Amino acid sequence: MDVKIMGPGCANCEKLFELVKEVASEKGLEANIEKVTDMNQITTAGVMMTPGLVIDGEVKSQGKIPSKEEISNIIDS
Repeated sequence: MDVKIMGPGCANCEKLFELVKEVASEKGLEANIEKVTDMNQITTAGVMMTPGLVIDGEVKSQGKIPSKEEISNIIDS
């Protein structure tokens, strides 16, 4: 699973990064989780509002910090 947290590195982006790491760890998932701060990459991926959560190339969330439960549901879908 390839997970990208997209944003300029703000506090919300950091919080989303930590939440995704926690959920992946709790689920025992092997995931490549990375932060993307380059605005060209962010907009090319289709993220118009940060923070953005992109899993396997698909934008799953943007402009908010989903709860751990929401992140878990997003990963499961």
